[in-house]
Amino acid sequence: MNAEGKKILIIGTGKSGIAAARLLLARKAVPVLFDGNEKTDPQEVRRKLPEGSGVKVLTGELPDEELEGISLAVFSPGVPVDTPFAERIRKRGIPVWGEVELGYAFLKGRLIAITGTNGKTTTTALTGQIMRDYYESVFIVGNIGDPITAEAAKTREDSVTVAEISSFQLETAVDFHPQVSAVLNITPDHLNRHHTMENYAAVKESITKNQTGEDTCVLNYSDPWTRSMGERCPAHVVWFSSKEQPPEGLYLDGEEIWRTADGRRERVMNIHETQLPGVHNAENVMAAIAMSLAFGVPMENILNTVRRFKAVEHRIEFVDEVNGVVYYNDSKGTNPDAAIRGIRAMDRPTVLIGGGYDKENAFDEWIEAFDGKVKRLVLIGQTREKIAECASRHGFTDFVFADSFEECMDICVKSAAPGDAVLLSPACASWGMFPNYEVRGEMFKEYVKKLKG
Repeated sequence: MNAEGKKILIIGTGKSGIAAARLLLARKAVPVLFDGNEKTDPQEVRRKLPEGSGVKVLTGELPDEELEGISLAVFSPGVPVDTPFAERIRKRGIPVWGEVELGYAFLKGRLIAITGTNGKTTTTALTGQIMRDYYESVFIVGNIGDPITAEAAKTREDSVTVAEISSFQLETAVDFHPQVSAVLNITPDHLNRHHTMENYAAVKESITKNQTGEDTCVLNYSDPWTRSMGERCPAHVVWFSSKEQPPEGLYLDGEEIWRTADGRRERVMNIHETQLPGVHNAENVMAAIAMSLAFGVPMENILNTVRRFKAVEHRIEFVDEVNGVVYYNDSKGTNPDAAIRGIRAMDRPTVLIGGGYDKENAFDEWIEAFDGKVKRLVLIGQTREKIAECASRHGFTDFVFADSFEECMDICVKSAAPGDAVLLSPACASWGMFPNYEVRGEMFKEYVKKLKG
C-alpha cells in the first residue's frame, strides 16, 4: 500500500488508533484522529504520538468538511461499523477498514491468524512461542498484546506473524490472507454487536475468505459451527477434537493426544506432560500443534515448547494460597462459555465472582455448569440482577451482591474455608467497573497479595 501524502481518518484514539497513526506517519501519510467522546483531550492524544507530528485530533461531532479529501477510514476494533456514522462515511465513497486490515497492508512474511470465541489468547501465545523457539523473526500481535499496526513495519520477508483476531477486527477485513488460520470454537458472545449467532459465526468464518487450497485452516471437529465451516472452507482443513477422532488432525483419547495423517495414527503426548489444566487447554494445545506442523515446525520441537509453556496471565491463572484457600484469576473469562471452562478446571468447593458489562449473553448454561461445585456466587456490575434472576430460576440461591470490587473480595474471603477456591471468572466483560479485563485481573491479584502480606 502506498500511503504517502494520503489523508486517512482514524476512528478511535486508544491503543489501536495510536498505533495506526504511528504506522501511517512512518509511511508519510496524513492521519487525522477522531474520537466521538467530546471529553477526550486532544493534547493528551498528541502526547502519545511522535513529537512535532502535528496530527489533527478531532472530538465530539465530526463536521462534513473534515471528510473532504479523506481517502480511507480506519476503525478501531471497539468502534461498530454498522452505525449511521459509518454509513455516512461509506456514502461518501470512502473505504472503511479496520486496524488489522491496515496492518496487513504493510505486513511482510508469513501469517498465522487465530480466531474463535474462547481459547484465542492461550492458543496464540503457545503458537507464538513455538514459532519463536524455531524461527528467527517472529511477532505475536492482536488482542493478545501489541496491535498488528504497531509491529507491521518491523516485519521482513522471512518473518512469521502470529495474530489473535477478534470478530470485531474481521468485520472490516478486505484482503487479509493468513497462510494458516484457525477457528477454535463458536459459542454465544458479542450478540449486542453481531445480533445473531449466524452473523457472529459468519464473521468468524471470514478469516478464511481469501485463503486458497495451498493454505491451511485448523477447525474444531466437535463444534457444530466450525464443523460446518469445513464443508465450505477454501483452504486445506486440519481438524482437532476433544471428543471424537476426525478424518485428519489431532484428537484426545482419554489422557492421550493422537494424530491421524495419511491414513496413519500416531501418539503425540499425554496431556499431563503440559502445564495447562483442563480439556479446553488440551484443545488449545492440539490447535497449536496442528498450526505449527502446517508451518513446517518439526513435532519434536513443538512438543519441547508445549511441555515448558505455562498458562497465560488472567486465564485460569493460579495466584496464591492464603490460609488454605487457593485463588485463581480467570478475568479473561469474559463470556459464559469461557467461564464454564474456568469452573470445570476447579477441583474443590469454589466461591465464584461473576458479573460485569452486559453483552446480551444468556447465563443458563453457565449456572448449570456450577454442578454442586460453586458454594457461593458473588455478583458485581451491570449484569448482577440479570444473573441472580437466572440463578434463581435454576435453583441456585446462594448469591450475594457487592457494590465495589473490594467489597466483593471481602465477601469472598469470609465465605471461603480452608480447602476451598476463590475464582474470578465473571462470564462478562469488564467495561463499566474496569477499563479492561487485565485491570480487573490485576486488582484481584493485588488484593490476594495484600491478603497474604
